[in-house]
Amino acid sequence: MIYITRRERFSAAHKLARNDWNEDQNLKVFGKCANPNWHGHNYELFVTVKGEIDPETGFLIDLRVLKAIIQEEVIEKLDHMNINLDVDFMQGKMASTEMIAIEIFKRMAPRIEEQGAQLHCIKLCETENNFVEYFGN
Repeated sequence: MIYITRRERFSAAHKLARNDWNEDQNLKVFGKCANPNWHGHNYELFVTVKGEIDPETGFLIDLRVLKAIIQEEVIEKLDHMNINLDVDFMQGKMASTEMIAIEIFKRMAPRIEEQGAQLHCIKLCETENNFVEYFGN
C-alpha cells in the first residue's frame, strides 16, 4: 500500500451561525465567526489517496487526473464563493471546517475509486494554526 497527496488552495467566505438562534446566541457560541457580514479564509486542501501501484505505469493514480477531479469537485465549486450561499453541497449544513472536509470527502471518494484507488484522507487547513483531517466513516 502506498499513499500520495495532492495540495490545492482556494479562497472562500463563510459564517458560522444557526438560523434558529438569535444574533446574540450565535455571537456567544461562534464569536467573530458569526459576523453577520461574513468572513473569509485562504484554505489549503490536502487530498491523500492510497492503493497499489500499477505495474505498467508506476503510478498509484495519474496526478493529472487527481488534479482534474479536485478542480471539478472542489475548487470550481468553492473558490471565491460564499460557502453558506453559493455552494450546492453545503446547503442546509453548518459551514464549519469540519463539515466542509466531510462534504469534500463524500464528493471525491467515488471519483477516486473510479480510478482504481481509494481516498484515504482530506486535510483542510482553515488558518496556519487550525486544520481538520477526515478519514471517512
